[in-house]
Amino acid sequence: MENTKKKSPRFSPEVRERAVRMVLEHQGERDSQWKVIASIAAKFGCSGETLRSWVRKEERNRGLRPGTSTQEQDRLKELEREVRELRQVNEILRKASAYFAQAELDRRPK
Repeated sequence: MENTKKKSPRFSPEVRERAVRMVLEHQGERDSQWKVIASIAAKFGCSGETLRSWVRKEERNRGLRPGTSTQEQDRLKELEREVRELRQVNEILRKASAYFAQAELDRRPK
């Protein structure tokens, strides 16, 4: 059976922001960004890949890297949910309209 319980984040938003800020501040000190990420990740007790994903996300949010920002992703999710709800409502109204049209045809004239 699947575990549907959501896990709480291991690192607080403040810790994530600080780690990302450190990576962005110290990028020029090493040969590659990955070496900076690996060094800082060890200090924070997270994996290099985890920190790398946080850095990439922040770079997209700042417009330094191509891709969809977090705000845009949230807005897309909201719009997709709204479209789904509107389609459901539209389907209900279509069925109700067909039902009442059929009832009107079945009614005997007086």
